[in-house]
Amino acid sequence: MIDPVRPIALEDIQAARARVSGTVLRTPLVKLDLGGGQDIYLKLENLQPTNAYKIRGATNAVAALSDEERARGVWTISAGNAGQGVAYAARLFGIPCSVVAIETAPQTKLDRMRALGARIVPVSYEQAWQAAEDHAFDGVDGIFIHPFDNHQFIAGHGTMGLEIVEDLPEVATVIAAIGGGGLITGVGSAVKAIRPEFRVIGAEPETAAPFAYSRAQGAPSKFPDWRASFVDGAGGQSVTARMWQRMQPIVDDSIVVTLDQVCEAMRLIAEKSRTIAEGAGALSLAAALSGRAGEGPIVCVVSGGNIDLGKFAELVA
Repeated sequence: MIDPVRPIALEDIQAARARVSGTVLRTPLVKLDLGGGQDIYLKLENLQPTNAYKIRGATNAVAALSDEERARGVWTISAGNAGQGVAYAARLFGIPCSVVAIETAPQTKLDRMRALGARIVPVSYEQAWQAAEDHAFDGVDGIFIHPFDNHQFIAGHGTMGLEIVEDLPEVATVIAAIGGGGLITGVGSAVKAIRPEFRVIGAEPETAAPFAYSRAQGAPSKFPDWRASFVDGAGGQSVTARMWQRMQPIVDDSIVVTLDQVCEAMRLIAEKSRTIAEGAGALSLAAALSGRAGEGPIVCVVSGGNIDLGKFAELVA
């Protein structure tokens, strides 16, 4: 039975911080020096042990299970980053992990999930999204750790919000990519609990922007013109009813950006911070640079850096 949706309380996020301490890095918040008076900071989650923020939620979700539940092993659904996070947490606890993996995921992500000990079950994008909506997949055993619609997973992501507010109390706006919605719900829940006036903005690629489309429709909807792209870690086919319920009170606005804007943001992150951002990781900066995010200080969550180096070089050249 699926647990009912409930708000992510500050107490949930503080408890998550205690659970993930020692595993999850407190990532740096760095000023992006672009000139022109722009007040933009990068939260570099691409520096986590798995090079993506998902380790926060995955570690908290696995740590929150009982010993009996963990003994059954865990599984998740992923295009790569959630799978790496859950596999990393499972290895910490010495338990088996399976990942129902989207078969078009970059080889880098598939290889790293296997290296962390995960059993890979390749499926199509449509099968993976259906499993995410159903919270089930035939033939895979263990406790399901949903890659975004899981209370403890989202609370784990909220630990990032605590760090942002502590490191930059004057922040006005936080921008995060939207895939399933777990990242922005977690970070937004944390910052809104401390300072309700903070703005939380979602960023999506033009090829896959179901949250912006749902906002326009006034209800959770399927994006009509979805296309796969190198922004594989964000931009789902639709917004589920449960995640719509979670995001509605948290997200103040959404910005849709072009793939060219994402490439430019990837290049800028590499040039200015000397770190690599995957497409989803650069969505937030692309949104900030669009001029539609308002006045700063703006914090852009660089959610991950798991991309094949050859592909990265091609995109930023």
